[in-house]
Amino acid sequence: MEVPGVAWRLLLLAGVAVSLAAVVAVARPGGRWGVVARRRLVMGVPWGTLLAAAGVVGFYLVVQNGLANPRDPVVIPFRAWGYLYPTGMLTAAFAHGGLGHLVGNVTGTLVFGSVAEYAWSHFPRERGSSSFGSLRTNPLARVGTWAVGVLGVGVVTGLFALGPVVGFSGVVFAFVGFALVRYPLTTVVALAATSAVGLVYRALRRPEVARTAGESFSRPWWADVAVQGHALGLLVGVVACAALCYRRGVRPSPGRIWLAALLVGVDRGLWAIYTIEGSDRFRLFRALGAALVFLLAAAVAAGATASDRPLVARIDLSRREAAYGLVLALLFAVAVVAVPFNLFVVGDPSAGFDSADAVEVGDYTVFYAEGVENQYIPGVPVPGANDSADAVEASGVVVVSERRNIWWVELSKGRLASRGSGTVRLGGLTWTADVRAVRNGWTPVGGDAVYHVRLGRPSGERTVVFRSEAATAGPRVDGRNVSVAPVGDGFELAVTRDNETLGRAPVPADGNATTVGGLTVRREEGSLRAERGDTRVTIAER
Repeated sequence: MEVPGVAWRLLLLAGVAVSLAAVVAVARPGGRWGVVARRRLVMGVPWGTLLAAAGVVGFYLVVQNGLANPRDPVVIPFRAWGYLYPTGMLTAAFAHGGLGHLVGNVTGTLVFGSVAEYAWSHFPRERGSSSFGSLRTNPLARVGTWAVGVLGVGVVTGLFALGPVVGFSGVVFAFVGFALVRYPLTTVVALAATSAVGLVYRALRRPEVARTAGESFSRPWWADVAVQGHALGLLVGVVACAALCYRRGVRPSPGRIWLAALLVGVDRGLWAIYTIEGSDRFRLFRALGAALVFLLAAAVAAGATASDRPLVARIDLSRREAAYGLVLALLFAVAVVAVPFNLFVVGDPSAGFDSADAVEVGDYTVFYAEGVENQYIPGVPVPGANDSADAVEASGVVVVSERRNIWWVELSKGRLASRGSGTVRLGGLTWTADVRAVRNGWTPVGGDAVYHVRLGRPSGERTVVFRSEAATAGPRVDGRNVSVAPVGDGFELAVTRDNETLGRAPVPADGNATTVGGLTVRREEGSLRAERGDTRVTIAER
């Protein structure tokens, strides 16, 4: 008996409520948590973090049209496509690819941002200073400074992100880096808390999951992790909090910082170093990534806690300066590595398609192609590179915009084959438009898939823009071979024997049959069956 989704959700919410009620009853905080929060925060509330979270949510709902399409917002115009497209570089950090992406980053912002803002404090921490004594010690000014700082970190992570990424995760990792330097153990607990919140969200969204192995195409999870952007944000937070601790004379535990940095790196996939080798092919360097995470933890712990003792006798350089300088150097290296990729340009925007087979929407061109050379190429020639050998082939629904510096496979061939259809959402800061892609076809038994792809506006006519090669079914009937080929808007059957074509006919409608080349081909429930005499053979599946 199948349990309704509503029942599962009510059960989950009841379990969460009972668990929280039990811990409050046992802990009996008696207002102590509020007292602790009010020592550092105005009214005990992290106002700067709340402003940042509200701004990100507002951008998603209004600018990305999330109110109309909560799970499928407009993303393409807000990616960091390179320095030739400033709009994308400045908005990438505040845009998100979907509701789950948004929820994850807002949750991380509220959890880690609150810890980091508590460490920053709305009230001055220096001995002898008083609130409202100056602009620097004014709590309202400090809240504003925190909010502006968050905005600045978002812009920096967008300008120095590697590739056309989106998301507030760079800022979230800056919060994590800031928090783990000052409160490492609290940060590890918060890390587990965000995982718990993520589990509840996924369980509410999909209470039950039934899946057959290999039933659908999907990218490996690590191919969707913006490792460089996350590392950049983490190092920004570490550098900022380490400077704050040095200024305030606070020295956290090196061991705790090392452990927290290591656990954050492992849990958040900072070890997932990979390269893209094609539209649907990726290579993961797990051993290299694991080694780098351990080295990063050591550098963070040393940079945040080193003493003022001389590094080497007779050299005017302290251990603190050397260790902190190393972390700064790492931050600089992680940022600079993105610069060449942000200088990419669109090579030949018309490569790989005929204008008659493309959909034009504003300054965008959308087409479908297979095995074409990716035209998103370096703007500055790379010495020693062989263009033909280094070229990456692309297959799928491609979006091109010279004005926005875009050449991008929005729906890969494999993903479209798995889903059968997909929507490409286009637009800008003030407008949106959709293009629908649909793939239909047949798979001959023992042969390759035969299909065509249609493109068009959702409310308009969708025309065939791509047709695959014909394919022949493996089974033979009385020495006859049956092939399926895309022709016009539909599909055609061809019957051959000894390299001689005996006849051609369109694939019949569902429930009907056609006679071709001495065979009767019947279509039933998504299958094509060839019949001759008492022989009946399935030759293709829908």
